[in-house]
Amino acid sequence: MDYIIGMDIGTTSTKAVLYDLKGTVITNTSESYELHRDAMDMAEQEPEDILTAVTTTLKRMISQIDWKKDRLRTVSFSSANQSLIALDENYQPLTRIITWGDTRAAPAAKKIKNSDQGQELYERTGTPIHPMSLLCKISWLKEDVPEVYNKAAYYCGIKEYVLYRLFGIWQMDVSVASCTGMYNIFELQWDEKALELTGVSKEQLPKVVDAYEQFSGMKKEYATITGCPQDVTFVQGAFDGALSNLGVNAIDEGVAAVTIGTSGAIRMVSDHPVIDPKGRIFCYALTKNLWVIGGPVNNGGVVFSWAKDNLFDAEKSTADLLGKDSYDLLTEVASQVPAGSDGLLFHPFLGGERAPIWDANARGSFFGLAQMHTRAHMVRAVLEGIVYNLYTVLLALEEVLGQPDSILATGGFARSELWRQMLSDVFERPVTIPQAFESSCLGAAVVGMKSIGVIEELAEVKNFVGETTTYAPNPEHFNVYRELVPIYIRLTRQLQTEYQTIADFQRRYAENGEDAD
Repeated sequence: MDYIIGMDIGTTSTKAVLYDLKGTVITNTSESYELHRDAMDMAEQEPEDILTAVTTTLKRMISQIDWKKDRLRTVSFSSANQSLIALDENYQPLTRIITWGDTRAAPAAKKIKNSDQGQELYERTGTPIHPMSLLCKISWLKEDVPEVYNKAAYYCGIKEYVLYRLFGIWQMDVSVASCTGMYNIFELQWDEKALELTGVSKEQLPKVVDAYEQFSGMKKEYATITGCPQDVTFVQGAFDGALSNLGVNAIDEGVAAVTIGTSGAIRMVSDHPVIDPKGRIFCYALTKNLWVIGGPVNNGGVVFSWAKDNLFDAEKSTADLLGKDSYDLLTEVASQVPAGSDGLLFHPFLGGERAPIWDANARGSFFGLAQMHTRAHMVRAVLEGIVYNLYTVLLALEEVLGQPDSILATGGFARSELWRQMLSDVFERPVTIPQAFESSCLGAAVVGMKSIGVIEELAEVKNFVGETTTYAPNPEHFNVYRELVPIYIRLTRQLQTEYQTIADFQRRYAENGEDAD
C-alpha cells in the first residue's frame, strides 16, 4: 500500500496523520511542548523541543509502515505562522521561538501603524500591522533588544528552522512568507520598504518557494533517528490556517471556514489577493495562485480553558470523580442557561486581540453582571463571547467578499453540540461540520498528493473529507442574539479607549512585583 503523511507543526503540539491515497486515516499521533510565558506579554517556545516533537512524531508514523510491501510516497508540512527565530552566522538560534501570541512588539507595531507608511505596508503585504508579524517583531528587536538584533545574521520561522536542521535547506513557502508583513503579495517577492524599515536584507531571509516544492535527502543522523529512508520525497506545504480551509474543502468561492481551537479564525479563499480598506482582515497565500482572506482571533478554546481552571474548581473535581471530561461537564452546565445568558456579556480578550480590532492591549470583561447570574451563566457567557467575537470578524469579511453561501466549522469546539448550535444561532445561518480529522494535516497531505501527481487538482479534497452534519439556526435563539450582539460591538468600541490604560497599569504592576521578589 502507498501512504502519505500530513504533519502539522502547531502552536501547542506537532501532529502527524498517516493516510492512504484515498485520504483514509490509518493512524495518527501528536507530541506536545511547553509555551514559555516568563514575562508579561511573552509567548515563546524552545526550537529544540519542537524539532524533537517533529522527529518523534515522524518516527511513530514511519514505524507503522511495512517497508517490504508498502511505500511512503511523501511527507507534507503544515505549520503555525508568524513565529520568529533570530539566528547567528552559523544558523544557531539567538532566541527561542517568538510565537504569534507574543505581544512584546506592541510599541513597535503602534509606531509603524501610526506612521505614514503603515496603511501602505498593509496594502502591499496583506498583513495587518500587529505585534504578531515578523515586521513588527524584528522592528522590536532592533529598537529594544539590540544585543540580539546586532548579532542576527538570519531570520526565519519554526518550519524553516526545522527543515534547515533536517535537510540543510534554507527556504520558506509563499504561504508563511505572506504572513510576515514583509512580503509583497502582488509582486510575490520580499517588500523593499518593509526590509528598509526593519534593516533586514533579502539575504538574511529564506528563499521563497511554492507550496508544492519538493526536496529529499534527510541528514543521516535524523534519518537514523526517525527510520525514514533518505530518498523519501518531502513537500513544503503551507501555514496551518490556509491548509485547514483546504482540509475541510472550503476552497471554492463563497465558502467560509470557521476554526476554533486554542485560537480561532474565519477564512474564505480567492483566486487573487484582496485587501480590506479598513485593515481589519488579512490576505495570505495558500499557493501562488490561491489566497486566503480572513481574520484570526487570539481567544478561542484557550478562554474556555481559563474559565475551567479559574472559575470551576468544584466542577473539575466532580468531573474527575465521575470519570467525565471537565469540558463536557461545563458545557452541560452552560446548556442549562438560556441563550444570551440572561443578558450577561463577556469580552474574551484575555490575550489581547487580533481581528477585527487588532489591539494587543485588549482585555477581557464581564458586562451586565447582576445578582440573578450564577457561575453557569458565566460559563455560557464565556462561550457566547468567543462566538460573538468571531461573528464580528465575519461581518468584516462580508464587507469585502460578500456573504458566504455556506459555512463550514472545524476545530476542537466542533466536538461540542452546544457550540455547534450556538455558532449557527449567532451567525443566523446553517453551519456544516465536516467529518475531516485534523484538517491542517489533511490539507498538507492533499498539497503533497498534488505535488507528486497523485491528484490533479486541490478540489479533489472533496473525496477525502467524509460525511458532514449541518446545524440550522434556532429562531428563538437568534432573536435573542440579534439584540445582544450590537451591544457587544458597541461596548468593544467604547472599551478600546481604556485598553491601553489598564494594560499599562498591569505591566507596571507585574514589573514592580518582579522587583519586589
